[in-house]
Amino acid sequence: MTGSNTSAASNASAASAESAASATSTASATLTTSTPNSRQAKAWNGPVGAHWATHHDRYDAMLSGVNDALFDAAAIGVGDRVLDIGCGAGVTTRIAARRAGHGHAVGVDISAPLLDRARASTASEGITNAAYERADAQIHPFPRAGYDVAISRGGVMFFADHAAAFTNIARALRPGGRLVFVCPQPVDQETEESRTLSRFAKLLAEEDGPAESPEYVSPEAAADAVAARTAMSSLSDPARIHEVLTAYEDVRVTPIPIEAVWGQTPADAVDFILSRTPGRTVTAATRASLEAAFRPHATEYGVRMRAGVWLVTAARQA
Repeated sequence: MTGSNTSAASNASAASAESAASATSTASATLTTSTPNSRQAKAWNGPVGAHWATHHDRYDAMLSGVNDALFDAAAIGVGDRVLDIGCGAGVTTRIAARRAGHGHAVGVDISAPLLDRARASTASEGITNAAYERADAQIHPFPRAGYDVAISRGGVMFFADHAAAFTNIARALRPGGRLVFVCPQPVDQETEESRTLSRFAKLLAEEDGPAESPEYVSPEAAADAVAARTAMSSLSDPARIHEVLTAYEDVRVTPIPIEAVWGQTPADAVDFILSRTPGRTVTAATRASLEAAFRPHATEYGVRMRAGVWLVTAARQA
């Protein structure tokens, strides 16, 4: 292919991505109040979203262990049109765009801070066939049959009505179009990660004492954190996954073992988790115990803990 043809293809892909994003435009200014997912919209446009945007590299490193399984299952073709649901800071959208070199990828998320980061990273990496839209995928008017594949790396658990959301996403897929996403397994699974994080939470609770609302956490911030944690486990039961994917066929839920990276050192991992609550401090003794909880998982490649996720694949009914 000549240089001029390459440029033309690149421009066409960029135009297609922007057009697809434009076709899914919404009134962003009122998103936090006009959506059935207003609680999540408030959280992800507040401290929760700001933390993820500020620490996007950390979260991407933590979740990177699922990338190979996600994209192998998605089997994105060079000309595919890809929809990335709950795209966050856009790393999966950018991977999809690179694989769909003559197609395009559109990332959709409810969080303005994360989308700002996604757009900045996409521009700095020179990716021209990716675009982003702030929208609630549960109700958004996506172009019908506008996509060949929909993906999500942990972004589909937060809907108020999962069945309605996945049905809406199905409308955006062409007949036979692929849906591929990953979501957490039950938190009570006996994994290194669940055991260590449970220990971490217990140590913090022991320091806090019996008070229900520690002084450093506002009721609003506490509610946002609870909403995010509750939603995170909403699709941990495979039976529930099958129940909400009625618009799809050939639904498969496969367990995938991963290694989650929580920091470079135990001290770094503790700093990261404590930073999720602005102003959070602990005593020297508690901090030493928290670091000790991570120490068995410290390696030369960082603090790594074995965990598990579900890989879900399905196809829109023809």
